Amino acid sequence: MSADQGEFLIVTGMSGAGRSTVANALEDLGWYVVDNLPPQMLRPLLDLANLGGAALPKVAAVVDVRGRDLFDGFPGVARALREHGSVQVVFLDASDDVLVRRFESVRRPHPLQGDGTLLDGIRTERTRVAPLREAADIVIDTSSFNVHQLATKVNEVFAEEGAARHKVTVMSFGFKYGLPSDADLVADMRFLPNPFWIDELRGSTGLDAEVRDYVLTREGAQEFLDAYTTALRPVLEGYQRENKSHSTVAIGCTGGKHRSVAMVEELAARLGQIPGVAVTVRHRDLGRE
Repeated sequence: MSADQGEFLIVTGMSGAGRSTVANALEDLGWYVVDNLPPQMLRPLLDLANLGGAALPKVAAVVDVRGRDLFDGFPGVARALREHGSVQVVFLDASDDVLVRRFESVRRPHPLQGDGTLLDGIRTERTRVAPLREAADIVIDTSSFNVHQLATKVNEVFAEEGAARHKVTVMSFGFKYGLPSDADLVADMRFLPNPFWIDELRGSTGLDAEVRDYVLTREGAQEFLDAYTTALRPVLEGYQRENKSHSTVAIGCTGGKHRSVAMVEELAARLGQIPGVAVTVRHRDLGRE
């Protein structure tokens, strides 16, 4: 592609080899993914992606035998596009016995099975897609992969260098308004003195320097931050290995205005130093009082 064009990827391969997992992993990496696209629509989609520019920098299309008779035109279309250097083709494969087990586990027929057996459908499909496998830029054999391992493989191949593999939201909240329903981890800052009871701090928030300095210099504040950051590091690194793309760490105090806000700001700065982690700050209840 030219310098002003984005990336265009065709994902194909054997049914049951993990196309849906790959599509989901690509979406998590910021790709615009179109599933079950007729091959004849690849050229218009590529043109649209080129016209979209920055709006569609990375486009992936999943094309497979679900397209029925339309799929017969796929090898020719892919070859024409690849001759112009416009696309990459990723082919997903797995052994016959693994594909049989996967289809049996979900109790669904193979799309080419017809009145035959699962193995008949798999063998028919393997014959039809053989030319695509031979011409593919990347072949991934998923026989020994579970869904998490396959998603990890996609990250290894397609993630931009230095790109975050896990996004964590660090959220402050007030216990009197209820626990956040979407929190993965919750910590309680009510062990620290409450600035609410200091007249000159009551009207300020944890975003203000005077409250922040007060909270962070109380006994136990720095010890908590040091220990909690140390505890969260292997958790967030493990989330990356397990392809959990997002988590929420909630920090609470009574009203979600002083202690939790100041501690969230400091904790977020520390977590942002962990490789592969992108941090977003949210103050759920700030302004409710």
